[in-house]
Amino acid sequence: MNTPTHLHAVIDLVRQAGEAILPYWRTGLAVTEKADASPVTAADLAAHRLLAAGLEALDADIPVLSEEAAEIPLETRAAWRRWWLVDPLDGTKEFIAGSEEYTVNVALIEAGRVVFGVVGIPADGRCYYGGVGLGSWRRERQGATKRIGVRATPVEGFTLIASRRHGSPAQERLLAGLGERFGELRLANVGSSLKFCLLAEGRADCYPRLAPTSQWDTAAAQGVLEGAGGEVLDCRGEPLTYEARASYLNPSFLALPRDAAWRGDLLELAGPLA
Repeated sequence: MNTPTHLHAVIDLVRQAGEAILPYWRTGLAVTEKADASPVTAADLAAHRLLAAGLEALDADIPVLSEEAAEIPLETRAAWRRWWLVDPLDGTKEFIAGSEEYTVNVALIEAGRVVFGVVGIPADGRCYYGGVGLGSWRRERQGATKRIGVRATPVEGFTLIASRRHGSPAQERLLAGLGERFGELRLANVGSSLKFCLLAEGRADCYPRLAPTSQWDTAAAQGVLEGAGGEVLDCRGEPLTYEARASYLNPSFLALPRDAAWRGDLLELAGPLA
């Protein structure tokens, strides 16, 4: 692939952010509640500081929008053409609970679309990265790298990825409809942006999310999925995009293989639930 400018430097920054997080993991650290009632810890803030400084050093002309520094006026963001979209620690609740299912996420956005995304897993040192036209890759702690891709056909039953902590009545209705259409469903429960990564490496078939997420929760992993042959659509079938808006909340979405034969069935079921 033609490697985009800054990709390898961002992979290294995500690794460094993971190393900054690890000393806080499973230590009983203090938890503060933000204005939206979501938790934040010293680990979130340490990763944020490292990434913000590192990305500014890479290119001071590309602004940074991080979950931990999101108080940026809409009129300022609306003037950006390219920017970094960062979640320094996705899955803070998993992190606090001692789970390994938390990630570091950095995406480069241009004109509202993901150019590439990098998702690091501090607990085991793995990293996923990719984007449209680039392919997608999984890198192990020691550097071994493997290209990954979605599966177009279900293996041993239709497997849905669900959030470990977040659901909604609409999502339950969608799962019921999918069960009627495809037979008994297999469910894979996992936290953080790892949901997209499981789909990207062909370990599941679909990730429907009909409950709130924010732009920084999805952008980097969407890049990985798109590079692996997947897509992320709203319930009308339009791509999930990241143009500047007053709210950082995403609409409900469906993540799936781009060439899935059952794509139309999924959209038919999801449309009334949007």
